[in-house]
This record gives sequence, C-alpha cells and structure tokens, in this order.
Amino acid sequence: MRATAVLLTMIGLMPAAAIAQEEVPSLTSGASMGQLIAQGYEIKAAVPNGKSFVVFLQKDSTGYACQMTTLSRAVCGKIN
Repeated sequence: MRATAVLLTMIGLMPAAAIAQEEVPSLTSGASMGQLIAQGYEIKAAVPNGKSFVVFLQKDSTGYACQMTTLSRAVCGKIN
C-alpha cells in the first residue's frame, strides 16, 4: 500500500517536476522530461527503482525512460 501511495504522489508531482526539469537538460538524450512532455510524449507508467522512480514516456512508436534522480532532475534515454 505504501508503494502505491508514493507512486500516486510522484505522478501527482510530475507536472511540477517536469517544469523544473526544463532548466536542467538530460545527461543522455539531450532532451529533458519537460521538453519531451511539451513535444507530446505522454507518461505511460512510473515504477519504483530503489530510492528513485523510472518514468516511461511514449509518443507514437518512440519511447523514453527517465530515471528521476530528484524531483527536479531526471536522466532520460531513448528506448528502441
């Protein structure tokens, strides 16, 4: 139950995290989570990974995985 509450809290905070993320570019893809969302990518899932979360975004047949290192920073990489 606790993991569900944390996941729902993280999903609720995603818009704020995405806005803050726009200031800090991703280390791997060159695109921040906020930029990906602005380009039309949708959050499809968020799963816990130790003390952080991995957020999966998708648009058409292209996907990204972003590991939330903090609430305002994510490291994103293209999946394919």
